[in-house]
Amino acid sequence: MQHDAPVPGVSATQARDARRAGVTAFVGTTIEWFDFYIYGSASALVLGKIFFAEASPAVGTLAAFATFWVGFLARPLGGLIFGHFGDRYGRKKALVTTLTMMGAATFCVGLLPGYARIGVAAPVLLVLLRMIQGVAMGGEWGGAVLIATEYAPPKRKFLYGAFAQQGSPVGNLLATLAFLGIAQLPDAAFESWGWRVPFLFSAVLVAVGLFIRLRLAETPEMAAALERKQTSKLPIKDVLTRSPMLVLLGVLAGTAGVAITYVKTTFALSWATSDLGFDRTSFLTVISLALVVQVVVQPFGAVLASKWPVRKAVLWMLLPEFVVLPLMFVLVGTGNFWLAVLGMALATFPHAMYYAALAGILARVFPVEVRYTGMSLSYQLCTTLFAGTAPIVSQYLLDATGSIWPVVALGLGYTLVTLVGVLPLLARTAAAPEPAAVTTRTASHA
Repeated sequence: MQHDAPVPGVSATQARDARRAGVTAFVGTTIEWFDFYIYGSASALVLGKIFFAEASPAVGTLAAFATFWVGFLARPLGGLIFGHFGDRYGRKKALVTTLTMMGAATFCVGLLPGYARIGVAAPVLLVLLRMIQGVAMGGEWGGAVLIATEYAPPKRKFLYGAFAQQGSPVGNLLATLAFLGIAQLPDAAFESWGWRVPFLFSAVLVAVGLFIRLRLAETPEMAAALERKQTSKLPIKDVLTRSPMLVLLGVLAGTAGVAITYVKTTFALSWATSDLGFDRTSFLTVISLALVVQVVVQPFGAVLASKWPVRKAVLWMLLPEFVVLPLMFVLVGTGNFWLAVLGMALATFPHAMYYAALAGILARVFPVEVRYTGMSLSYQLCTTLFAGTAPIVSQYLLDATGSIWPVVALGLGYTLVTLVGVLPLLARTAAAPEPAAVTTRTASHA
């Protein structure tokens, strides 16, 4: 993300602190997403063999994808817990806790013995650790977006929200590259210890993230609310009694931004390596190149949403999905490496650009005293219902029909659901005023 040009009414100090907050949000979410995504790669490649050894390969893969979904089932709980904590006591304290939880759970997955050594306790403990990951991720996203947007100058909240959103493709890319590196190992080494390395290495990244995150003070908007004692005693009650329709529309609005990624990466990796003849190294490379494209193009979605009417920007970002997603599956289905790269890259543009704008869309829906809870509940329910189920539903459709076209229809359905949610949500919030800039102390050491 580029430095901002001078903004009328915003001092150089405020602009600097906003950039610092954006970078802090980006680094923290990158680390959390790395931890969350390495589980997805592992579930597609190896977890079924290690933790569900008694099942057939197909059933083992489905079981591994089911544990993948467990992390998403836990995310609304994390959103509620840390949304409550963050709305009552501040964003920073909540985010330090989420990063610590995620790092500890991920590290423990890397140490967990397989089914061959401890029997049924292995998958049970795997599910428990995945649940902890999910709770942490559920609390992370909303707080990270708010760190960026609540420091941002007025009129630039879409741009700064994109800092937090950028952590997802970068974390995914790092996770994919990590597995691409260890995929060079012989199968025996990969399955015995190699897959554990990214999980164990996450401890180093978490230490770096905590160092950065602890150096940032509370956001100006939340600090002002705390000073005025303008906080909610029970944020979830206020959100559900005052704004239930906004929550529902927020759930639907997030679908394409979160679910299509898992169809294109987690499911596609399993499909390509199991059915199309790609070896794991080749298709991990395909995914890595598509993620590089995502890292580059995603911020432009926030730029469009800042420069154009948001409704127009959303339509320009999402409608191409109805063409490029089917094209992607056709090109990947050829089994040709470079055609697969082309298909994955083209299909990345719509949902990636929309994902960048999604943070700003949801951040302006709820008032500051319940914002963490409201946007976290919307986003995390969406990930549970749509993103977490995407790989397992895709795999089921493929197994049941023997055709990839029901999976294509599923992806297009995600886009349609998104339009059904986001267009009325934008209509309801179009007249909402931009929060005024708040001046407060921002450089602080814990």
